[in-house]
Amino acid sequence: MPLWLIITGLGITQIIGWGTTYYALGALSQDIATSTGWPKALIFGAFSAALLVSGLISPWAGRFIDRRGGRKLMMAGSLLSALGLAIIGAFPHPVTYVAGWLVLGVAMRLSTYDAAFASLAQITGAGARRAISYLTLFGGLASTVFWPLSHVLSENWGWTTALLIYAALHLAVCLPIHAAVLHGARGEAQAAKVEDDTYMPLEGTARRKAMALFAAIVAFNGLVFSSISAHVVPLFEGLGFAGAEAVTMAALIGPAQVASRIGEIMLGKRLKAVHLGLIAFGLLPVALAIFAAGGFTAAAALVFAVLYGASNGLVTIAKGAVPLVLFGRKGYGEVLGIIAAPNLVLNAAAPLLFALLLTVTAPQTALMIAGGAALVSALAMIWLARLHPR
Repeated sequence: MPLWLIITGLGITQIIGWGTTYYALGALSQDIATSTGWPKALIFGAFSAALLVSGLISPWAGRFIDRRGGRKLMMAGSLLSALGLAIIGAFPHPVTYVAGWLVLGVAMRLSTYDAAFASLAQITGAGARRAISYLTLFGGLASTVFWPLSHVLSENWGWTTALLIYAALHLAVCLPIHAAVLHGARGEAQAAKVEDDTYMPLEGTARRKAMALFAAIVAFNGLVFSSISAHVVPLFEGLGFAGAEAVTMAALIGPAQVASRIGEIMLGKRLKAVHLGLIAFGLLPVALAIFAAGGFTAAAALVFAVLYGASNGLVTIAKGAVPLVLFGRKGYGEVLGIIAAPNLVLNAAAPLLFALLLTVTAPQTALMIAGGAALVSALAMIWLARLHPR
């Protein structure tokens, strides 16, 4: 099957996978609260629990994809996504709501980027980084497509019907696509055949240290992104921007994210993977520093939104590309799972922690604290690049 068709198929499933799970709650949470009277702590707490589950099963999922291939894992992810959404949509009750999100926590880990990246590495061999870059272009459209779609569906037919429609999408679209395009993702035996010898994969103590360091880099970066992304509009409002201005600033993040990924595709051949990582993780503390140095004005906010979105767009690619050159394709799924685990666990807690921080300090101070965590991530990436300049 042509690679462009595999990437396009996976791209469609990534738009649906991210849009109907991770991004759906952003558009539906208010309607859920209004129609049910459930507290926001329940509505968002169940989502945090789902992310925690994703983190806990991440190493296992990585090992499975190495042994058995991406096709079976991602098909299971489609089935579980449909099941979780159907449980919530068909039986709207606090208990089933939480249960459905716990199922979705497993489903998200089996059907989104980490599983797709590992599958592409098994299929494409030396072309994995380019394939990953193209795939992330599709994923970047998930919020653009599903935020307005969720709003329209909920407004006209209710949020439960919207979730049932999304469950049907996983069965009717994602499941057959995963079955059709992932025949080449055959597990560890296939990965061994396509191993690239441009670099010798790190082994022993050096491998363990580099893996722990990159996991910390991703986790500290993800802590900041999750905190700010969950509160981006009220955060801008707290800094003195009117509602329309705050939404406009937030809306710039998505296009900047996609633009940075297009730039990486155009210039990526000139960048080593660790250099991509330096740019990706370094842009976030720079964005926060410019925002603060500019006095949190409108002009500084525009620069911040663009750099923040660009960083987020490149980090997604770096999380797949850097482990590929440091650790090789053999066992790549397990490596991604180990690296993702602490990030997903912190992602589960980050929005709540940042909300508590905003109750005890000003938004400006909260952003500076976040900037400290982003700086730790960037400095650690500099250290990793000096240790292993690949």
